[in-house]
Amino acid sequence: MTRGTLVAMSHSPMIGRHDPEPAIVDQVEQHLAMARETALGAAADVTVIFAPDHYSGFSYRVMPPFCIATRARSIGDFGTAPGEVLVDPDALDWTREVMDEGVDLTFSAQLEVDHGFVQPLEMLFGGLDRRAVLPVFINSIATPLVPMSSIRRLGEALGTVIRRRGLSALFIASGGLSHDPPVPTLDTASPKVAAALISGVRPTPDQQARLESRMLAAASDLAAGRSNRAPLNPEWDETIMRTLAAGDLAATDAWTPQWCAKHGGGSAHEIRTWVAAYAALGAFGPHRLIDSYYRAIPEWIAGFGIATAATTAGVTAGGS
Repeated sequence: MTRGTLVAMSHSPMIGRHDPEPAIVDQVEQHLAMARETALGAAADVTVIFAPDHYSGFSYRVMPPFCIATRARSIGDFGTAPGEVLVDPDALDWTREVMDEGVDLTFSAQLEVDHGFVQPLEMLFGGLDRRAVLPVFINSIATPLVPMSSIRRLGEALGTVIRRRGLSALFIASGGLSHDPPVPTLDTASPKVAAALISGVRPTPDQQARLESRMLAAASDLAAGRSNRAPLNPEWDETIMRTLAAGDLAATDAWTPQWCAKHGGGSAHEIRTWVAAYAALGAFGPHRLIDSYYRAIPEWIAGFGIATAATTAGVTAGGS
């Protein structure tokens, strides 16, 4: 009998650098502890992490809608650890099997990942080399973006091929919810920044320091109520979380990039990782919600959500 388990969580480069009041941090940590317990107790044969990128592994020179990595290395931005990510040794086989499901999938033999991937691995497992994972990048920043139905089908295909082998799985989603940090896009960037976005050249240490300073200033301004960035949107965030928790994945096909940006800000497209993870979980059958937490945290420039879920019953290999 196979089972599916899910941990979906926001991330933020401001965690530990620009924190809200201690009571809120403690509240988040309590729910992270429950997510950690769920992840470690899942007895998963395969752990899949769906995460975005912030021009660290991909640039506008080549920007796939999604990509499985057979090897991955953390760049160590915003205080996360640099180094090799422990990748599932069957990553290439999973790539082939997802392709056989009719998904036009990109793969990378050396993907560079940033805090979007690494922060959940550190929070849930204590490091990037403690649990073998299948890293799945989902473009959530560089427009144009594929329809949400493509993301849903990616998740369904991954869940299906894992279940068909008679294996249990843990699906991790990293990103979202509403947030609008000062991240450039090609259509709004200056010529100098646009050239960097296309080339994919890694920032120098000084440039990275300035980038992190800009992010800190943006967090300070948002928390102080003097920001011109899009505000956090708790009502929209909670609608997203409720819809996914209810398993109403067909409804996500109507979540256009324009709708997400209008209601959630420029980086709200990271909810795509949640859609993929819930779709993968759905391939294992109906689920129950274990824990759900949400709070708008401007100090982290994040509508911060955590959700854990598990299938209500095991299924036989190839079953539904």
